[in-house]
Amino acid sequence: MPTKQPAAPAKQPAAATITLKQLAPGLAEEHGLTKKQTEAMLAGLVEAVTERLKNGDKVRLTGLGILQVRARPARTGRNPATGQPIEIAASKKVAFSPSKELKEAV
Repeated sequence: MPTKQPAAPAKQPAAATITLKQLAPGLAEEHGLTKKQTEAMLAGLVEAVTERLKNGDKVRLTGLGILQVRARPARTGRNPATGQPIEIAASKKVAFSPSKELKEAV
């Protein structure tokens, strides 16, 4: 008698991606601003954070986390198609460290 196999776990729906333009109306309503003002403030925030990161500063957004630029050294990798070693140049990346509050909320 064949044994019954356990059912595969149910797939969870993919999370939606929310843009700044989609966040603006809710924030505008909560704070008594126009949607246009809120979009301008969010764009200004992105611009200010970008400028600070370019200058090498850490940006702490209380309740959200810390953004900082980290240097990645040059390294040897492999071409997945051929298996040949390749040199990967040094680069910089933006790293995000979530705050304790964000970790607990999620």
